[in-house]
Amino acid sequence: MTATDRLHGTLDSLVLKALSTQPRHGYGIVCWIRERSDDAVVVEDGSLYPALYRMERDSWIEAEWGTSELGRKAKFYTITAKGRRQLKARTAEFVRFVAAVSPILLSA
Repeated sequence: MTATDRLHGTLDSLVLKALSTQPRHGYGIVCWIRERSDDAVVVEDGSLYPALYRMERDSWIEAEWGTSELGRKAKFYTITAKGRRQLKARTAEFVRFVAAVSPILLSA
């Protein structure tokens, strides 16, 4: 199983976490995830933007056009209250999953 396979089920949570401290544009989200994972998790555009559109449709995030640090027009995403609740719930689910699976995989 590759990192991309593992990413499939956690991408929304990672994006919401990236937006939990400040608004970011798509490239900023990708960089935040990559930096926090020591380059182990690389999010491709083909995965990121459909997830962003879906989360915007579901009111987990909001988007607004602005100017990037390079002076380019960019869409900045902000987490909503509904998105924060979703992040909290998904994080709790993930922690329970890791706690349940770790003893199995790490046993002799």
